[in-house]
Amino acid sequence: MRMKQTALKDVCVCLLISAGIIFGHETGPAVVRVVVEEGSDVILPCSLSSKENIVDKLFDWRKDGQKKKKEVFMYDAGDHSNNGQDEQFKGRVSHFSDQLKNGNASIKIRDTKISDSGNYTCHFPRLQPRQTFYIELVVELTIKDRSGEITGASPKPYIWTLNVTEYRALLQCEVQGASPKPKVEWKDSAGNILPAEEPQVSDRGGRYYVTLLTTVTKTDHYRCVVTQEEIHHQTHSETYVFIYEKLCEESSSKELIGWLGGGLVLGALILAAVLVLLVATKCIIIRRIKERQRETDRQLQNDNHSGETDLQNTLNEEESFRLSADTSSLALLNAVVTEKEVCSTRQVGTVLTFLRDNSGPSGCDRLFPYTAEQGSLHSD
Repeated sequence: MRMKQTALKDVCVCLLISAGIIFGHETGPAVVRVVVEEGSDVILPCSLSSKENIVDKLFDWRKDGQKKKKEVFMYDAGDHSNNGQDEQFKGRVSHFSDQLKNGNASIKIRDTKISDSGNYTCHFPRLQPRQTFYIELVVELTIKDRSGEITGASPKPYIWTLNVTEYRALLQCEVQGASPKPKVEWKDSAGNILPAEEPQVSDRGGRYYVTLLTTVTKTDHYRCVVTQEEIHHQTHSETYVFIYEKLCEESSSKELIGWLGGGLVLGALILAAVLVLLVATKCIIIRRIKERQRETDRQLQNDNHSGETDLQNTLNEEESFRLSADTSSLALLNAVVTEKEVCSTRQVGTVLTFLRDNSGPSGCDRLFPYTAEQGSLHSD
């Protein structure tokens, strides 16, 4: 029984894939991707896993729009008048009424258009819990010739490597006979879009021929990618470019020079900062020395002034003493002169008597020394 169920599931998956239904694998909600050709009918799947009868339920189909979601189809317990349906889908959408009892809310869109491409949601707002299914519809533009092949789809582009030097290489991509007009890009192995020259485009009867040039400077795999969004077509060609190691060495040398230059600049800035610090320190020291010198000069000036004052006081004292001495000497001289005059007018006997009666020599003895042998008084 289990083998039959597994086989049945495999058959269903194969049928879905053959019908253009691809299940997306994303980290968010599961998305079913449906791809169809323009003008064909498409079924957008939406079924409850519980197969619950939804005849009396509500489900709502909407399509994401630029400003708001567009109403695609609404079923509400048998009512599907769709009065609020968007003009884009009027008369082209239907459901499977006989499958409602099995929980199938899928819809069918007839005569698909490129504008039908987009993201759709199938929402059950009244279920507990609510359930929402996500579907992506891709409608491809198909242009076929008599052989049944798609015409206008760009073939693989041609790649040429031009002007190869030890420093760089010029790559050229050429697209021939694409319709509608393709978008051409150069990419590296990491998928980064490379800067390129303005593409050279020529229109020849509705078919486009495009040439795109780019310059590369390192060893890598490079791809020329051609995209035609209108018909959902993309193709590419790839080439490998080897750039000589000298370029790497020069790049390393340039990087080294850049590092050295940066180091020199940084060193110069540090040296300048140190010099500024030294100059500032020197200025501070000189200023302090000058302040100390001025303080010392002021101290010496005060000491000199004090010394001069002491000297002047000493000189004044000496001058006072000298004047006092001179005054005393003058007084003594006057006394001597007066005494001499007195002594000269007296009688010699009287003087001698006076001299004898005194225990010490008188002033006259000093003035008129007496000699006993001579018996006379001699004047100087």
